[in-house]
Amino acid sequence: MSAIRFDASKQYYATSSLVVGYALCSSLLAVINKFAITNFNYPGLLTALQYLTSALGVWVLGKFGLLHHDPFTLENAKKFLPAAFIFYLAIFTNTNLLRHANVDTFIVFRSCTPLLVAVADTAFREQPCPSKLTFLSLVVILGGAVGYVATDSGFTLTAYSWAFAYLVTITTEMVYIKHMVTNLGLNTWGFVFYNNLLSLMMAPLFWIITGEYVEVFIAMGSNGGTLFNPVAFIAVSLSCVFGLLISFFGFAARKAISATAFTVTGVVNKFLTVAINVLIWDKHASPFGLMCLLFTIAGGVLYQQSVTGVSTTPPQWDSAMSKQDNKNDHHNYGDSDEEKGISGKISGL
Repeated sequence: MSAIRFDASKQYYATSSLVVGYALCSSLLAVINKFAITNFNYPGLLTALQYLTSALGVWVLGKFGLLHHDPFTLENAKKFLPAAFIFYLAIFTNTNLLRHANVDTFIVFRSCTPLLVAVADTAFREQPCPSKLTFLSLVVILGGAVGYVATDSGFTLTAYSWAFAYLVTITTEMVYIKHMVTNLGLNTWGFVFYNNLLSLMMAPLFWIITGEYVEVFIAMGSNGGTLFNPVAFIAVSLSCVFGLLISFFGFAARKAISATAFTVTGVVNKFLTVAINVLIWDKHASPFGLMCLLFTIAGGVLYQQSVTGVSTTPPQWDSAMSKQDNKNDHHNYGDSDEEKGISGKISGL
């Protein structure tokens, strides 16, 4: 009897640790990335370093047997390349949005994605129209976002151009994942590995297109061959490490708790991000803007409850499922887990 209680207590603390770890990573990551891009003003290089850390981290953990990911093959890479390209654009526009706007603006536009994804699903994937409760939640999200934009004292054409570019790319990315990526039959860590490795391979092309490589070489020439002062090094290191940690804790927590509990955790994270941003960062919205931001997040709560309420397939993964290729059973589990996994990471980036 005591052994059973010990095992139950051990499982409880293990699950709690995973949830707390995910909550901290998710709520801190947007602020950390803002800190990183402020002190290391090279968005293309920053994202490349994040891809390198995540891809290398998954590969190393796989070598030690701490996780299982699909091996890299040229055939899968060719099939996955369009999705990786869209993913790269989403992260690239995300980083540039944080470069030119504050964290609150990022959260508002990030919270608008359910509205656009719902429209895209109905228009392009022939999904049924949203229910009344879902539609109401989307209206609440839109109302909060409009109120925030109307009162945003930090409004600039550059910042909002990147914001709209981010909205378009992340909406496309989410819909494309539902439609195409899961058909490859990759497991969750294979998805992370392919995404980050292929994105890392594309990074040099974007350095050339944007001309960032010129800025990097000039900065290295003027700083004695280095780009990192101590503050920038700490900021970039934290950004890279937390990018990998949120993948680990996100997937692990999703396996350990129910879909509803994970959804609630994700919502609370946004409130924590706002609170942290207000407490430690002077670049945040006005009081009325913060009210509109909280209104938008509340719409997200209502939306997630309406979506979770109609779900009939619990996304439960056992250890055996995580160790196989999942070739034949990806249509139900794959859609849910893969989509939440990548959107979870992007939400912090």
